[in-house]
Amino acid sequence: MRLYLASTSPARLSVLRGAGIEPVCFAPDVDEEAEVAAREAELGRALTAPELTEHLGRLKAEDVVRRHGPDGTGEIDGLVLGGDSMFLLDDEILGKPHRPEVALARSKQHRGRTGVLYSGHWLIDCTAGATRAAAGAVDTATVTLASDLADAELEAYVATGEPLELAGGFAIDGLAGAFIERIEGAPSCVIGLSLPALRRLVIELGHEYPGLWRD
Repeated sequence: MRLYLASTSPARLSVLRGAGIEPVCFAPDVDEEAEVAAREAELGRALTAPELTEHLGRLKAEDVVRRHGPDGTGEIDGLVLGGDSMFLLDDEILGKPHRPEVALARSKQHRGRTGVLYSGHWLIDCTAGATRAAAGAVDTATVTLASDLADAELEAYVATGEPLELAGGFAIDGLAGAFIERIEGAPSCVIGLSLPALRRLVIELGHEYPGLWRD
């Protein structure tokens, strides 16, 4: 069974490869800001972090299926996974900081405290020439940053550029690994893709998870 990843995230690709899965990657083409605004206007309220991550994961997977699936180029024969991650601290959703000053401010805010990482997933079954079914799931993990981190350490981390394009502004599998004191939940969830959630979705769609492992 082939897994198609609706993402070009190196972190998600690394998680899957480490779990014995070699996905085919497609870059989704989704105007996230516009799509979220449209969905919130439809609901008449703001999306919660779990709703937001699953919704964006769904949009990414559906875009890839639309362009490359049975009704598109026909390249896809397998399962298509879309995902998104958000970090919640003080009831505020923190996406990718993008700018160094934002990353530094957030790391100082997080220091000595615990935040929640939400990882949303959407899996579409595109086997045997048809789009058959889909299912979604959101997993969470709490992340506690060490309380004794010096400003100089945080400044040095931000200066590497690593946290700028990461939800929450840190990477447990990177340079910030020594800064994270405790994680509760699936470690892969913190990196951006929950392997336990993926396994449950694969089973829900009627397939066997070991079938994703590369030969």
